[in-house]
Amino acid sequence: MASVTLKEVSKSFGAYDVLRSIDLAVEDGEFLVFVGPSGCGKSTLLRVIAGLVPVSKGTVSIGGNEVTDVPASKRGVAFVFQSYALYPHMNVARNISFALETARMTKAEIGRRLTKVAEMLKIGHLLDRKPKQLSGGQRQRVAIGRALVSQPKLFLFDEPLSNLDADLRMEMRFEIAKLHSEVGATMIYVTHDQTEAMTLADRIVILNHGSIEQIGTPRELYDHPVNRFVAGFLGSPRMNFTSVESDETGSTLIGPDGFKLSANHASVRQAVTLGIRPEALEIVSSDSSNCIKGIFERVEDLGYEQIAYIRLSNNTIWTVRSAGAIPAYDSGSKIGLRWKSEDLYLFDGKDQSIRIESFPQPPAIEVVR
Repeated sequence: MASVTLKEVSKSFGAYDVLRSIDLAVEDGEFLVFVGPSGCGKSTLLRVIAGLVPVSKGTVSIGGNEVTDVPASKRGVAFVFQSYALYPHMNVARNISFALETARMTKAEIGRRLTKVAEMLKIGHLLDRKPKQLSGGQRQRVAIGRALVSQPKLFLFDEPLSNLDADLRMEMRFEIAKLHSEVGATMIYVTHDQTEAMTLADRIVILNHGSIEQIGTPRELYDHPVNRFVAGFLGSPRMNFTSVESDETGSTLIGPDGFKLSANHASVRQAVTLGIRPEALEIVSSDSSNCIKGIFERVEDLGYEQIAYIRLSNNTIWTVRSAGAIPAYDSGSKIGLRWKSEDLYLFDGKDQSIRIESFPQPPAIEVVR
C-alpha cells in the first residue's frame, strides 16, 4: 500500500492552467474518487500522480518518497485506462502476464500470480481467448488483471467503466469495490459518473476549473456542500435553486411570487440563493399554507420513482422526486410545494454555503404568505 501527497501541484499547457495549486493527501489503503465536469482537470491530475504528465509546479510523493521527477515506470503504480488497450494478437493469459515476462520473472512466479488474479476476477475460463472474443466487461476485467498482477503500491483508474452499458457498469462497480476490499491497496479513481463516485469512494474530491472545491465522504458532500457548485453537482436530479433577497431588516427572505422565508435570527443582508433537493419536496394543494406556488408541467414515471417538473413564477423549473405515486395533475395546474426547514440550503452572493445551523438558536425558517 502507499499514501499519496500532493503539495501545490499545478499544471499548465501554454497559457492554459489545467491544475491550480492542488494540495491533497491520500491515506494508505484509501479508495479516493476524483469527480467533476468535463475539462475540470481530473484525468490530468491522475496522470500527474502516475508520472505520465510532468508537473509545472509543486511536488508529488508516493509512500513518503518524493517522485516528482521519477519516471512512471519506476513509481510502482498500475494504471487502468478508459480504453482497454489490450494486445489483440495475444490471448488473455499473455495480456495479463506480458509485463512480468518482460521483467524476466520466472515462469513459476508468473503462473502463480496469473492463477491468483484469474481466480480473483473470475476469468480463469477466458485465459486462452483473444480480446476480440470477449465482451466489454470481460475485457475490462483483463485490463484490471494486467494491473493487479504486478502487485503495485497504487492503483489508478481513469474512467474504466465509461464504455460499458448500464448493467455492466453496475456489475463492475461491485467487482472493483470487492477488489479493493480484498487487495487493500490504495486506489484513486476518476469518473464523471456521480453514482460511481458515491458508491465506490471512501472520500470524494470534487474538482472544478482545475481547483478542488471540496473533499469529504459521499454523505458529507451530499448533506453539507460548501458551495452551490458542489450542491448542484451531486444529486440526480440536481438540487433546485431560486434567487431570494433579504428585506431591510435582514430577517425575511423574499422569493418568487411574493414567497417569503422568515429567518428569525439570521441577518442575511444580501442577495442569496435558496436550494432544496428534489426528494425533500412535497406537492400540496395550491391553497395550502406555508408553501411556494408553482405550475405543474409534467411527470416522468420511471417505475421505481416519479419525477415531477414544476414551473415557478420566475420561470425557474424545479423537480420533485418521489418513491411513491405523484398525483396526476393536468399540465398547467396550480400546485404548492412544501418542505421541512432542516432540508433547506442557502448560498450567499459568492455562492458559498450559509450554514443555517450556525444561526443563533432556534434556527427557525418558516414560509410566510
